[in-house]
Amino acid sequence: MPWVHRSFWLGPCIIAALLGSLVLLFSSGRLRRVYQGRIEATGRERPFLASVGFFVTAIVVRTITIAIHHHVPLFHDVEMHGRHIHHMVWGILLLLAVGYAWLMGIGTGVPTNGVGRLTSMLYGIASALVLDEFALWLNLKDVYWQREGRESVEAMVLFASLLAVTLFGAPLFEGLVREFRSGSRRTKVGRTD
Repeated sequence: MPWVHRSFWLGPCIIAALLGSLVLLFSSGRLRRVYQGRIEATGRERPFLASVGFFVTAIVVRTITIAIHHHVPLFHDVEMHGRHIHHMVWGILLLLAVGYAWLMGIGTGVPTNGVGRLTSMLYGIASALVLDEFALWLNLKDVYWQREGRESVEAMVLFASLLAVTLFGAPLFEGLVREFRSGSRRTKVGRTD
C-alpha cells in the first residue's frame, strides 16, 4: 500500500510544514496587521493564497522529483502493485475535492473564512501537482525528463502568470471596469434621441 510508505507522505508533509509556517508567521503581530491591510482588505486574499500554495508546491514537487531522478536515498516513486502513481493523480483528486466543496458553497463566503483560505491554498497546491505533469497528460506518456517534459514547465509558467496577473492586476481591472461603466453612463445621459 502506497500510503504506508514514507515516500507517500514526504511531499505533503513538506508542503504542509512550509505553508503552516507561513500561516503562523502571519497570524499575529505586525505581520498580521500588514496582511490584513494589504491582502484581506483588498479582496485579493483567495488569489494570493492560491498563488502561495501553487509556488510552494511547485518548488517542493520539482525538488523531490529531481531528488528521485538522482537517486537520493530518502526519496522514491510512489507505487501501487508495481504501477507508478504520478503526483498528477493526487492533484486531480484534490481539484475534484476543492471544486465539489466550492460547488456546495463551502468556503465561498465573503469575507473569506478559515475554510475559504484553506480551499484557496488547496486549489493552488492541486494546480501545481497537475500542471507539473502537463506533458504527461498532453502526450499520454511519461516524458517528464525528456525534451517534451518542458511543456510542463511552460504550462506552470503560464498558470503562474495568470495567478500573478489576477493578484496584481486586480486594481487595474477594477479601475477599467469602473471607467467603462462611468463612460457608458455619460454616453447614455448625453444622448439626444
